[in-house]
Amino acid sequence: MSEFRPAKRRVKVSVGDSVRIVRELQELSQNQLAKLTGIPQSTISAIENGRVRLGVERAKVLARALNCHPAVLVFPGWESEEQSAA
Repeated sequence: MSEFRPAKRRVKVSVGDSVRIVRELQELSQNQLAKLTGIPQSTISAIENGRVRLGVERAKVLARALNCHPAVLVFPGWESEEQSAA
């Protein structure tokens, strides 16, 4: 068992999940986010549910409204430094 190597832990979320999580952390409804961004609420819902691709331009607009970097939305899988050091 000396060859045991622990698996890397990763958070598995989709792009849509990341948009929803960040939006909810900002305590915004889809309608409120739609008003802030000019993106229709139906499109935000479709992004969050994986029916519409986020795209670079929408990621920039949403990130600006959600006060985060677009990469947070576009690349939702992450590995913490603490976990990667293991």
